[in-house]
Amino acid sequence: MFANKDKIILVYLRKLAYPNFMLAILLFLVLHWYLSLFFQTFFHHRYAAHRMFTMSPAWEKAFFILSFIFQGSSYIGVYAYGVMHRMHHAFADTEKDPHSPKYSDNLFDMMWKTKEIYSDVFRGRMKVEDRFVKEVPQWQKFEIMANSAIVRITWGLLYIGFYAIFATEWWMYLFLPIHFVMGPLHGAIINWFAHRIGYRNFPVEDTSRNILPFDFLMLGEGYHNNHHKYGARANFGGIKWHEIDPTYYIIRLFNWIGIIRLRRQAVL
Repeated sequence: MFANKDKIILVYLRKLAYPNFMLAILLFLVLHWYLSLFFQTFFHHRYAAHRMFTMSPAWEKAFFILSFIFQGSSYIGVYAYGVMHRMHHAFADTEKDPHSPKYSDNLFDMMWKTKEIYSDVFRGRMKVEDRFVKEVPQWQKFEIMANSAIVRITWGLLYIGFYAIFATEWWMYLFLPIHFVMGPLHGAIINWFAHRIGYRNFPVEDTSRNILPFDFLMLGEGYHNNHHKYGARANFGGIKWHEIDPTYYIIRLFNWIGIIRLRRQAVL
C-alpha cells in the first residue's frame, strides 16, 4: 500500500517537474551543439588548418583541453583535422579530396570514407605532403588519450547518465545519438550540404556553396563558398549584408583582449 503511494507521489512530482526537465534536456543539447561547433571552427579550422591567428603555447594547450571537454565523445584530433582540411582545399571535389560528395553515393558513405582517412592520418598510416603538416599543432600524448575507445565510451556513459536523470519521456533519448557523433555531424553538414545546396557569391572551381543567408546554425561555417574563395580570411561572412559570421566577432574579441593575435592577411 505504502509502496504504491510512494510510486504515485513520484509520478506526480515528475509530471510537476516535466517543463524544467524538458528545458534541461534542450539546453544541454543546444549548449553541446554550439560549444562543440565553436571550438571546431575556432581552434581546429581557423587556427590549426589555416593559421589565421597566433596564440601562446599555453593558450594552445588550453584550447586543446577545452575542445576535448566540449566535443566529448566525438572529439576530433586537431592535427588530423588540420591536415585533412588542407587537403580538402588543395584537392576540392577531386578524387584526392578526403570528403567530396562527388565521390560518394550518399551522406553516410562520405562520412565513413572521411572516418577511414582520418584514422589513417591520425595513426600515421598515410604519407602526407609536407605542405599539409607545416605548423599544424600537435599534442600527441593528449590526442591519443582523447581518441581512445575507453574515453569515448566514458563520455557516452556521462551523456546517458544525464538523460537518465532528466529525461521524462522515452523519445527524449532519441537525442542521444546526436551527442555521440556531434563533431562528425558538424563536418558532414558542411562537407555534404555546402557542396550540394545553397547559393554562390563566387564562381570558384569547386562546388562550394553558402547554405544559409544568416548562418545561425553553423556559426559561420555555412558560408563555405566565401571561405573557398578567400581561404585565409578570418571572417567567413561579410560579403553580403546578411552574411554574419558569429565566430569572427568572438575572434575579434579574443584578439582585443590578447588571447590571440590575428594575422594581417586574415583581416580583409
